Amino acid sequence: MRESITLACTECKGRNYYTYKNKKTTQARLERNKFCKVCHRHTLHKEAK
Repeated sequence: MRESITLACTECKGRNYYTYKNKKTTQARLERNKFCKVCHRHTLHKEAK
């Protein structure tokens, strides 16, 4: 049931991180504060389609 997803920066729209999530238990889109290599700071990263 685990599916591979991509996390994209909300500021520069760069797709920086790849991770997995369980679609059965987590149906909402993931949001994490991660370090963006393009912006050079911590920004909100959301799950991209």
